Amino acid sequence: MSERYPHLKVDDPEVYDLIQRQAKQESTTLKMIASESYASIDVLEACGSIFTNKYCEGYPGARYYEGNEVTDALENLAIERGKTLFGCEHMNVQPYSGSPANAAVYRALLNPGDKVMGVPVSDGGHLTHGWKVSFSGKDYVQVPYRPNQETGRLNMDEVREIALRERPKMIWVGMSAYPFKLDYAAFAEIAQEVEAYLVADIAHINALIIAGVHPDPVPYCDVISSTSHKMLRGPRAGFIMSKVEDRYHAKYHENSKWNLAQLVDRGVFPTMQGGPHMHAVAAMATAFKFAQTEEFKNYGKQIVKNAQALCEELEALGRPIAGGGTETHLLLLDFRKNDFTGKDASQALAKCGIIANFNMVPGDTRSPSKTSGVRLGTPSLTSAGMKEGDMKKVAEWIDRVCANINNIDEVAPTIRAEIAEFCSGFKFPGIDE
Repeated sequence: MSERYPHLKVDDPEVYDLIQRQAKQESTTLKMIASESYASIDVLEACGSIFTNKYCEGYPGARYYEGNEVTDALENLAIERGKTLFGCEHMNVQPYSGSPANAAVYRALLNPGDKVMGVPVSDGGHLTHGWKVSFSGKDYVQVPYRPNQETGRLNMDEVREIALRERPKMIWVGMSAYPFKLDYAAFAEIAQEVEAYLVADIAHINALIIAGVHPDPVPYCDVISSTSHKMLRGPRAGFIMSKVEDRYHAKYHENSKWNLAQLVDRGVFPTMQGGPHMHAVAAMATAFKFAQTEEFKNYGKQIVKNAQALCEELEALGRPIAGGGTETHLLLLDFRKNDFTGKDASQALAKCGIIANFNMVPGDTRSPSKTSGVRLGTPSLTSAGMKEGDMKKVAEWIDRVCANINNIDEVAPTIRAEIAEFCSGFKFPGIDE
């Protein structure tokens, strides 16, 4: 990797050193944060390209700066690749990340004070789905729906009852810590019944959808937001998909001349942000191209296989899993019956070379700053080439850490060395390439 930054090594050795340290950390630890993976070397090269220089406020063919013939071609390429990949009618590749993309959706479809249904952060949802500390909870009225505290699953009859009672204008369907498949068809029926926009946030599960191991929201949702990082293995950026025509136009936008696709585009620019980050758009186009391959689809399938294998191994070792299993890329260790907290566990795991995050579980009575759970994801491990058999070793290390919380400083060096040696047998995209 050192040969990749010859100028930086000479001109800014401090930053160069930090890059090398991060690369070493990511290639000698088990990176199990569910929202992370490894960008390919192609994505990293595109993201560091000459397109960093170009300012191109506006959209292809309608820029506010000159000299954008090439950037127009690039943005159109990213859009067409994305539309082909997901089979959507319209795509906007300009959002800077996931939260700005979601903010643009709000501005495109709603007015301040409108009701929005979403799952609270404490129950596995996202900040931008109406959480009280976010703009989405400050500017709009959140109507929460939650997974069952015992099963950890959504009850669609309960979701329907809440929607009929509250009559929201928009329903978010998407999670950051929900290990089960989402029933977009059932959500669509509810949304139509109350005449609400249905918006899917697939930032966490886009690769699973591409691989065909998770339901596809495109046929059912008005708008879909996502990121291109996480398991899609692209740059840190966002994108929005939508239908072209707005089925609620006469009710909610009768005085607007814009269709749904145009409303989304205007929600991004000029409402929420200025010029797009064209270096990120270049890398997104590259990620979309790779995501169309059979190799990527097999990777998406393997992510779920690994998560399920890990879940089974941990349960066999006596470690409770919230909801009793997983159908996606993540699982939640449940420490509600333990004296130590999720934060205690995540910090102990990190000392041993297992990088995860503390997370609330359904029915959690501990605070969000402590929690009773730890969220574990398999995208990064899968990107490195790990399979089901490797999850047995991963589970054993996790179990050893949890069994030694009170004397973690004594056992950490040994476990850390074992994990580093284990990782040396795998190839980490963007680092070892």
